[in-house]
Amino acid sequence: MQIPNQRLKNQTCIVTGSSSGIGKAVAKSLGLEGANMVVNYHSGKKEAEEVADWINNESRCGSAIAIKCDVSSEKDVKEMFKKTISHFGTVDVCVANAGIQIDHPLHEMPLKAWQKVIDVNLTGQFLCAREALKEFLRRGMRKEVSKSLGKIIHMSSVHEEIPWAGHANYAASKGALLMLMESICQAYAHKKIRCNSIAPGAIKTDINKEVWVDEKEKKELLKLIPYKRIGIPEDIGSVACWLASDESEYVNGTTIFVDGGMTCYPGFSTNG
Repeated sequence: MQIPNQRLKNQTCIVTGSSSGIGKAVAKSLGLEGANMVVNYHSGKKEAEEVADWINNESRCGSAIAIKCDVSSEKDVKEMFKKTISHFGTVDVCVANAGIQIDHPLHEMPLKAWQKVIDVNLTGQFLCAREALKEFLRRGMRKEVSKSLGKIIHMSSVHEEIPWAGHANYAASKGALLMLMESICQAYAHKKIRCNSIAPGAIKTDINKEVWVDEKEKKELLKLIPYKRIGIPEDIGSVACWLASDESEYVNGTTIFVDGGMTCYPGFSTNG
């Protein structure tokens, strides 16, 4: 985890899907920068409360609360922002991280599998971004804490660029997320609102544990990563802190790939 320097002191951050995996690491990293944290969960209440407790008990962090919210529900997202603003006063950073995979070959994919992934991975990010924008515009600039009116960070994937057979719903949601993020930047950058994406590659989380704990599977995966290392959630947390801070104040409307070079198509490293 990065060495904290209180870059987000007195700011409030929501991280969706932060009871485990990448979201958990992002929440802890932002907390270590002095931010007040909302640890969002859908079903992992115990895990979310443990993350919030860790932040509350770490002297370098701000304070934290856990809030249940299904990001695909407009009602839930509105309520999460309402509770956050009531508790902390405002929202300065929204990290829309929550996402799911439901994998099928396209010709066998049930409509409900397509719809559920789009609902969480794309509509959920739209709903969170919309509520964040409303709060930024309502609250106005807080020059004492940031040069930006507000910051939105979308959690995308290398699959916003790399096709993924058998995962068309997931790849489609991430590809569409690129246009959502860029459109937000185009519309709101003049108001000093920043909107960017982080696109992780292969990261060690429970969702892909069967790959990185199996030496044979791991070896095959590393063929796709020029850096020859599988990422860890803290790699994403460090980038999220930078994007949320004024150190990246002129960065807007872009995707930062955190993938060890996966998007460089390593299969062509020996001339294809």
